[in-house]
Amino acid sequence: MKPPFSWDKYSDQPYQLKDKAYKKNMRKRYIWDYIALFLTNILFFPLSIVLMPLFKGKNVDAEGFYGMGVNLDKGDAQQKLIEELGVKHLLVRMPLWEMDNIGAYVKFIKSFGNDKHILLNILQDREHIEDEALLLKDMETIFETFSPLVEEYQIGNAVNRTKWGFFSMGEYLKWYAAIQKLRDEKYKHLKLIGSSVIDFEYYYTIRTLFNFFHIKYDRFSSLLYVDRRGAPDNRQMGIFDTKNKINMLYALVKLSPKSTNTLYITEVNWPLSHTAPYAPTSELECVSEEAYARFMREYLSIVKKSGKVDRVYWHQLIAPGYGLVDNREGTIRKTVAFEDYKEILKEHHANG
Repeated sequence: MKPPFSWDKYSDQPYQLKDKAYKKNMRKRYIWDYIALFLTNILFFPLSIVLMPLFKGKNVDAEGFYGMGVNLDKGDAQQKLIEELGVKHLLVRMPLWEMDNIGAYVKFIKSFGNDKHILLNILQDREHIEDEALLLKDMETIFETFSPLVEEYQIGNAVNRTKWGFFSMGEYLKWYAAIQKLRDEKYKHLKLIGSSVIDFEYYYTIRTLFNFFHIKYDRFSSLLYVDRRGAPDNRQMGIFDTKNKINMLYALVKLSPKSTNTLYITEVNWPLSHTAPYAPTSELECVSEEAYARFMREYLSIVKKSGKVDRVYWHQLIAPGYGLVDNREGTIRKTVAFEDYKEILKEHHANG
């Protein structure tokens, strides 16, 4: 990433933007898009709440429900751990600012074997947002390089956070549309996934689902964290526990002409206590390893029972501040949640 953007290697996300003048100027540039966001939400936010009880779940493929995030920089212990867990669907991040290292990502994906299904998560940077020619050149390289191995591509990540590079949803939609046009012209068999809004900020989700851009999501993704509320059944805005957040999200997807009804949650976890600087939040939001494991079980159960989410990718396998495995000091320590996740998959396979 180039300044003023920078990457936090501990929490695996960009640092908060410190240049306040830059942020203010960029937001002013896209002021009209905030008006479009406001007007869209006046209609669709209340409408989705009213209609969400009418949209029932479907028969979700239980075999494909469980997914796990793995990262190139977390080392070669991951392959054995994935086999131990028995998970078949993996999410791999491909940062656009690491195009020079694309061969290592190909090798990493191949190292998990031919029986794994990969979702390649394309991480944006400001350079590739502002320079469309560079974006299309590198995306063509990605599609050409990975298409023998990967069919699904999440286009962007946490697009409603300015530290990730976008300053409006209109800017993201234009970016997605450019990539989709390339896909439509040369790689029709590939599936594109968006819009990857993080947290319960559905006003951004609504803008990405109801607009006049020439786009279509082959699957719809959300980074649906509920960690700041504690337990998954805790509520936000009076009625929105995890179940109702999913109900509303599914209603929005069903109402929108911009997406199929296939819904993925591509990030979720809880931050772990006493793991700073690896924890992605302050200690106030952090939980014990025991609470983390319990909340994980509850979250996965709620989502699966809804019948409205086709897959949940846990974020992620190895990460001291929020993952299932702690790798500090060069040792691999499996948390309670790792063993619980393995038990969940074992129960699933036992029940057929």
